[in-house]
Amino acid sequence: MTNKLFSPITFKGITLKNRIVMSPMCMYSSDTKDGHVRPFHISHYESRAVGQVGLIMVEATAITPEGRISDQDLGIWDDKHTAGHQHIVERVHEHGAKAAIQLAHAGRKSTVNETIYAPSSIAFDQIKKPNELTSDQINEMITAFTNGAKRAKEAGYDIIEVHAAHGYLINQFLSPLTNKRTDQYGGTLENRFRFLRRIIESIQNVWSGPLFVRISADEYSDQGNSLEDFIALSTWLKELDIDLIDVSTGGVIPAGPSEVYPGYQVPHAEAIRQGANIDTGAVGLITTGIQAEEILQNGRADLIFIARELLRNPYWPLSAAKELQTTIQAPNQYERAW
Repeated sequence: MTNKLFSPITFKGITLKNRIVMSPMCMYSSDTKDGHVRPFHISHYESRAVGQVGLIMVEATAITPEGRISDQDLGIWDDKHTAGHQHIVERVHEHGAKAAIQLAHAGRKSTVNETIYAPSSIAFDQIKKPNELTSDQINEMITAFTNGAKRAKEAGYDIIEVHAAHGYLINQFLSPLTNKRTDQYGGTLENRFRFLRRIIESIQNVWSGPLFVRISADEYSDQGNSLEDFIALSTWLKELDIDLIDVSTGGVIPAGPSEVYPGYQVPHAEAIRQGANIDTGAVGLITTGIQAEEILQNGRADLIFIARELLRNPYWPLSAAKELQTTIQAPNQYERAW
């Protein structure tokens, strides 16, 4: 049987050499506190490309300075940030991998500014109470996402992912737990989706490449969006020509699963893939090649997002290939060891 983990896949003319994705993980390493790429980021992402990950996705990258989770987050709100991102892309491409970036705004989960913003004035846990965004400020946010996409294109990224998960700004608009608005951005599911819809439509005016969206498909509350709601949202995203839904869970409120186990989030990716007929990415305690291969062979997802396991082992693809009794091309410099 031909393994799928190491088979190529193409999105809008961008071909990944395998189905392994480095999941976006905040590194909190822009120690100059100005959003700039630092030497750590170069070595961090390049090393996983050397390890033969097919797609390197850079961490949540803020589209405004006040949209950072912390003051050491990466940024893409200024033209001066572009050169650093270009350097990441060049180093990733050098090793045959593709490069993606996740555009993000923390909303009420930001810890940077004295004043923070959200769709409704509801605080997260112990973080300060946010100001409710006005219509004009919402338009400014949409413009900021679009400008971030422009800079991502200038930097040479192959894929853009919009971060609509983990309780950050877009997720706050999507969820009835955090969106209590009475205007066109609140109330019905379709209205709560409007902010994300407008962001995507605006980005598509400046970006024609593959576009992914990350969602949290379980809010761990009976009052939150249901899986059926997320299937509906994913159907609308497919109609907007989104290429893949990166399916995670949680983060919108301080609540989580009662039990965490290998692949615990995969059923959400499977349900959305089947219900919305759209490609999905699976994430969540996927640690072995055999586990990843099962997910792909059984049609539960189309990409495998590896997070903490790639922090532990930058050469995880080699370990996975050995498990699956296949060989993958080694970097020329490492052939004698591989």
